[in-house]
Amino acid sequence: MTLKKLIFYNNGKKTKIYVKPCYSFISKLRGLIFKSNSQPLLFIFKKEKTLSIHSIFCKPFKAIWLNENKQVTKIKEIRNWRLNFSSKGKYLLEIPLKH
Repeated sequence: MTLKKLIFYNNGKKTKIYVKPCYSFISKLRGLIFKSNSQPLLFIFKKEKTLSIHSIFCKPFKAIWLNENKQVTKIKEIRNWRLNFSSKGKYLLEIPLKH
């Protein structure tokens, strides 16, 4: 598994994190479903749009929506078995929470 370094900005603060990029429809569809130990996932879309997620069959995670300039537009801690969280972005970062 090849991890890539992602640099993003939240309120002007620069953050670096290593992520597994998800380009394909299938990798985006699977996300963190049924994964107990996973690297942070970065979903990459062709253009900025409303991105909706759910947490069915997922462990709790933090979702971070990023615009095309990799600036945070929304951060939400997602508990398992929840439906339909959305915000606008070009990138979506899912970071598993350690419990």
